[in-house]
Amino acid sequence: MPGTTIVEPLDLVGLQIPYHFRCPISLELMRDPVTVCTGQTYDRSSIESWVATGNTTCPVTRAPLSDFTFIPNHTLRRLIQDWCVENQAFGIQRIPTPKQPADPVMVRALLTQASAVSSPFQPRLSALRRLKGLARDSDKNRSVISSHDAREVLIDIVFSDTGSSELSVEALAVLVMFQLNESECESIGSDPNRVVYLSRMLFHSSIEVRINSASLIENVLSGTRSPDLRAQISNADEIFEGVVDILRNLNSYPRALRIGVRVLFALCLVKQTRHKAVQAGAPATLIDRLADLDKCEAERALATIELLCRIPSGCSAFVAHALTVPLLVKTILKISDRATEYAAGALMALCSESEGSQREAVSAGVLTQLLLLVQSDCTERAKRKAQMLLKLLRDSWPEDSIGNSDDFACSEIVPF
Repeated sequence: MPGTTIVEPLDLVGLQIPYHFRCPISLELMRDPVTVCTGQTYDRSSIESWVATGNTTCPVTRAPLSDFTFIPNHTLRRLIQDWCVENQAFGIQRIPTPKQPADPVMVRALLTQASAVSSPFQPRLSALRRLKGLARDSDKNRSVISSHDAREVLIDIVFSDTGSSELSVEALAVLVMFQLNESECESIGSDPNRVVYLSRMLFHSSIEVRINSASLIENVLSGTRSPDLRAQISNADEIFEGVVDILRNLNSYPRALRIGVRVLFALCLVKQTRHKAVQAGAPATLIDRLADLDKCEAERALATIELLCRIPSGCSAFVAHALTVPLLVKTILKISDRATEYAAGALMALCSESEGSQREAVSAGVLTQLLLLVQSDCTERAKRKAQMLLKLLRDSWPEDSIGNSDDFACSEIVPF
């Protein structure tokens, strides 16, 4: 056939892979072979990428793709699996049977059933649970579900079926897997009853429900541009207490900590309500859990610490915690440039307010850390904070530090 590419067998560790088992695009062994309207077969991921980049022709025949439906080639997949089993001695592992993408017709039916208020409770609950399973399976499934106005349907169920908590919490579990647009965020954040409901769900008996509620709050806060709306959300009764309790809970696992830190940071971006975070115990909780966080969330936690250090009650709370200053000093140059910048900023605020914090910082080795920092490739903002902090701590330097310390001797800091 004109335009058809013949792929020769690939030699892999002394084993020839039949050419018709290989994707014509990637030349790799196909894991999920699908056939397009021209009759050619490709690995699903390869042909989906081909189409996603704007191509509208068959890669092999160059004929136009009149239909972008990809039909699973079950026969070829079974032949490839059998071949893998026969060649296990060559280190070939059997390719697992792939999960098929969600059928759009089925997704539409499930959404219709889930939203049918007149339907019995159990079929609606089953439909939501099936949607949750599909959404968890793959990005492709989430894309299919989202294309059927699922977010609007789910928002309605979450807040209209609060009397039936099971329906509400299942819909919430599905909803948090999608990114809301601005109008959807505003429809939630501008309704005090909806905000109060989410705040109340932060104290649910199930940790999963609490996490999902926190996740939706963070989604809404991040998705709205209105400062007044963000302030209204952060001012909801006990919202800070609920979020801090998720972080404080020793049974919290990585997802709980990650979402807890994200939503606390989003709440603390609102200046007017930062005092509520302090009252809820956020300073001590952040210090206690900092070592449990991965890089990205540790950065957010340190950014939140710096934000809370900008108010007097926040400073006082951090000063009162014995580990605050040593931990911030230890963090400098250890996690990332951004983390270093936030830690230096927090230390600057604490040492400006407390001579005791100055002495603690010096005892914890902050001078060496700061001198290394100003000579590093970190951000200019971090270097400025380090220089300001060195100047602030000038009276706390040990008397023999400049004369006897190699760190000070090699410093590029201009004497004050």
